[in-house]
This record gives sequence, structure tokens and C-alpha cells, in this order.
Amino acid sequence: MAITRRTFIKNIARSVIGVFGVSGFSYYYARYLEPEMLTVNHHSIHHPSIPEAFESFKIVQFSDTHIGFHYDLTQLQRTIQTINQQNPDIIVFTGDLVDKPHMYPFDPDLPSLLNKLHAPYGKYWIYGNHDHGGYGTEKIHQVMKDGGFTLLQNNHVRIHKGDSQFVLVGLDDVLLGQPDLPKALTGVVPSLFTILLVHEPDGADHYQSYPIDIQLSGHSHGGQIQLPVFGYLVTPPMAEKYVEGHYKLKNLDLFVSRGLGTTRLPYRFLCRPEISVFHLQLAKV
Repeated sequence: MAITRRTFIKNIARSVIGVFGVSGFSYYYARYLEPEMLTVNHHSIHHPSIPEAFESFKIVQFSDTHIGFHYDLTQLQRTIQTINQQNPDIIVFTGDLVDKPHMYPFDPDLPSLLNKLHAPYGKYWIYGNHDHGGYGTEKIHQVMKDGGFTLLQNNHVRIHKGDSQFVLVGLDDVLLGQPDLPKALTGVVPSLFTILLVHEPDGADHYQSYPIDIQLSGHSHGGQIQLPVFGYLVTPPMAEKYVEGHYKLKNLDLFVSRGLGTTRLPYRFLCRPEISVFHLQLAKV
């Protein structure tokens, strides 16, 4: 039976991971060291629609903690400290709080930890694919609400600073939710600077036909394991084209976070966990 190119590549990836796993130091580094090497990546966003009042406004994104799969509350607490050190104006979480919410014994300290995140203009979140399913959808919603976060699920909010504003839009998860971008944009004036939060990045080619200026996504984990020649070894559906970093599309700028935790495989190699800090800037003349 013929196999697809995707299956062929995945088989090669498994073989590489097998070889990778037998190297003692490589295993130790990828399993225990690099997953703890949190990086803070800064991005300047220049756009003509950014109001002058939002010059140097700071947005911090974190994503894909996957608590319960080799990521615990001690690690989350360290991440929270790092985020607060950035003095964010807004904090956004782009999905996958817990790896298996239908099985995770939710620690009562989790909402309290999330409440330690401080941002004067609000904390917002969207569903990821791991946040849905079973009773997880409702449980995650309650935890995030108790942690001081506002859910954006096919809707938007206007962020005001004096008489100026920009729009923050959030979509339901693409894989397991019911995303509806036209609904989310209802009432949005196209001339306003607009940021879209959506867990999976690969829909950007479609979203750029809407009045969206910036898309922030996660889901990919940056491939988790990156090897020369082979490239990204672990890319989930809807994160195979856009895997990490900044992509300048024709009508929008896409930023894909490598996230914080891991899933499926408890390794990171040449793919450090990250939080992203976005500095809004007036358009360059």
C-alpha cells in the first residue's frame, strides 16, 4: 500500500527521534534542560493604524503550558514572575492551559497563581484544542475566570486609552471548537487597528482577507524538536505551514509562539520555550 508524503516524513521523524533518544547527553538536555530555558522574545509592531496614544503599549503573549504533561505549577509560577517583570499593559493567553483537562486533578492553587499576573488593561484568553473535550471546556473556563482572565470566543473587545482604541478579537479553537470570524468581527470598524487571537496559526492565509492587522497564535510548540536537514519534527495539524516566529503575509503579520510546555513527547531540542512581548509603535515614516 502506498504511503503519503506526510506519513513518510513522520516515519523518518520517529526514526530520528529514536536515534536521538539513545544519546545520553542529548536525551538529558532535551528532556530536562532545554524545557527550563525560558526565553523572552521582543517584537516591535509598526502599523499606520496604531493610535498615537498606544505608542510603546506592551502586550505579552504566553501559550501552550500543557500543565500536567511535564509542566507543573512551580514552572508556571516562574513564568508568571517573568511575565510580570515585563510590566505588560495587556496579557493574552493563546490556548492549551492543561494537557488533558478531563483527567487533570485541578490544583486549587492554579486560579490563585493566574491571579498573580498583572496587566492594567486586562488579561484575555482563547480556547486551544486541548482545552475542549469532555468536561474540560467548562472547567478550563472556570479556572481562567477565577484567575482574572476574560474569554474571547468568537467575539472582540475594544481596548481604550483616553479617546483612542484598538480591537482585540478572539476565535474559538479551529480543530475542536466552532470558530466564527465574521461573528467575532461584527461591529468592528475596519480602519481600527485589530489583533486576532487564534490558537492554530495555519488559518492565517484565510484570515488575511478580513480586516485583521496582526494574528497571534500558538499550538505549534515550534516543532518541539528541530534538527538540521530534518527541520521541525513535531508539528500538529494546522501548524505545519507556520511553525514559529514572524511571518509577513500580504495583508497581515502573523506571530507564532513556541509556547511553554510540551505534548506527545516531553522533549525540546533547539526550540526553547518562550513568552512574546509585543511593543506597539507608530508606523515608520
